[in-house]
Amino acid sequence: MKPRTIAIYGKGGIGKSFTTTNLGATFALMGKRVLQLGCDPKHDSTTSLFGGVSLPTVTEVFAEKNDRNEQVQIRDIVFRRDLPGFPQPIYGVELGGPQVGRGCGGRGIISGFDVLEKLGLFSWDLDIILMDFLGDVVCGGFATPLARSLSEEVILLTTNDRQSIFTANNICQANNYFKTVGGQSKLLGLIINRDDGSGIAEKYATAAGINILMRLPYNPAARDKDDSFDFAVALPEIGEKFRHLAADILERKISPSEAAGLDFHTFVRLFGAVNEAYPTPATDTELIKHTTQKPGNSGPVNTTNGSLSSDNARLLACIDKLPASEQEIYRMVEVDKKSPAETAAIKGVSETEVREILSSARTHLRKLFFSL
Repeated sequence: MKPRTIAIYGKGGIGKSFTTTNLGATFALMGKRVLQLGCDPKHDSTTSLFGGVSLPTVTEVFAEKNDRNEQVQIRDIVFRRDLPGFPQPIYGVELGGPQVGRGCGGRGIISGFDVLEKLGLFSWDLDIILMDFLGDVVCGGFATPLARSLSEEVILLTTNDRQSIFTANNICQANNYFKTVGGQSKLLGLIINRDDGSGIAEKYATAAGINILMRLPYNPAARDKDDSFDFAVALPEIGEKFRHLAADILERKISPSEAAGLDFHTFVRLFGAVNEAYPTPATDTELIKHTTQKPGNSGPVNTTNGSLSSDNARLLACIDKLPASEQEIYRMVEVDKKSPAETAAIKGVSETEVREILSSARTHLRKLFFSL
């Protein structure tokens, strides 16, 4: 039987490795054979799992072996840890990546998976493969498990801050995109780490239609365990939550979320009112230095490209390309300076409908303006 593959995605620094390590430890305590696969150039996913030991990475080993014209073997990159009280060893791999400024981290992920697949990763005698993935970076390499359906399931990790939720929303949208081209990865849901009770992540999950799998409040004792390279599931209040989640996953009690994610404007509205005003374009006149006369030349020098129309002319041209309904509403509000309420009264529609049409017009205008 092929191992169950689960990718855990989230913004850097919010506890992905903590969550992955403790979930893996919980599966192992249940008698499952677990491999934790670190998919971040920092290569620190498995550090706590291995008691503070930093594992050699696939990237490093492959480069060294390649220089000597040798083949990478399983023993070169896969490591095990036998722990007292655990019925099974836990296995770990770090894909690694280039040093800062010396290469593409996403390319390192792709190459690392190539090496592991050649070694038969998905046919190894394992029950669970947990992939700890950085979610900030949206290049193709970090989307590998989604793009190639290497992960059967996806879990999003977030806290209650906007940036981590934004990252989770990006991954949700990416997974849905890959579904349109044959992707099979299923979104299990969202874990809220360091939950402060503010309900912000829950508000997002409700709006996006995503399951909340687990809420982990901030726990200083759990942080201390992680900092000392130990398992936080040794704490009863933490262990109980992870055991409940692990059991639900193993017994397939979680119905995947059919969530499309939220578009940018809908997303930011979750956090308060949104200014829908069109940004003021900068002009070439204010940014390009104009020279009136070259040294040794009595004639004026025109440094402006005469083939370019003014920004105002461009904007008017873009407005003319809007759909008729959007064009009319936009002109009434932005050109004639009527309020949405006045416009709604004139048109005989609701103010909400006017605002929706106006928002759509502004979105189209931005795309038109910067594509000309």
